[in-house]
Amino acid sequence: MPVMADIAENEVVSLDQVDQDILAMLQQDGRASASHIAQEIGMSIPAVTDRIKKLQESGVIMGFTALLDHRKMGRDVSAFITVISESSAHYSDVVLQANKTPEIVQCFTTTGNGSHVLLAVTENTTSLEKLLRIIQGWPGVMRTETQMILSSYKRINVL
Repeated sequence: MPVMADIAENEVVSLDQVDQDILAMLQQDGRASASHIAQEIGMSIPAVTDRIKKLQESGVIMGFTALLDHRKMGRDVSAFITVISESSAHYSDVVLQANKTPEIVQCFTTTGNGSHVLLAVTENTTSLEKLLRIIQGWPGVMRTETQMILSSYKRINVL
């Protein structure tokens, strides 16, 4: 059964089983060659290359990146920070500030208690505390709620 992937507000791409197989292999190894993928799924290299190109052009594949172990880079503390704002008037301000802040590696807009949830990675608890003070000074931010991450067991998107 084809999987539908959102690529724009009203545009959806239908993914057949071959697309799903290619995506699954790339999720396991983003550096997998078209030759290796072609051999595994029984297609020609040009056919696989064309499929990957179409998946990129349609926005299903947004890019290729390396998964980093922040702890090995001296950034030992990860935390989810929920931002509680005065009003929705400051919604875009939080996103703009998050994009300017290197310790924030992801920014989600949410429903519920806060308007945004930030994933932050810092060197230690002292640098996390400093980051929290900075965030609490952003326009419209009333307060933050923080959950420190102890361990991470899954870091890949699944179809």
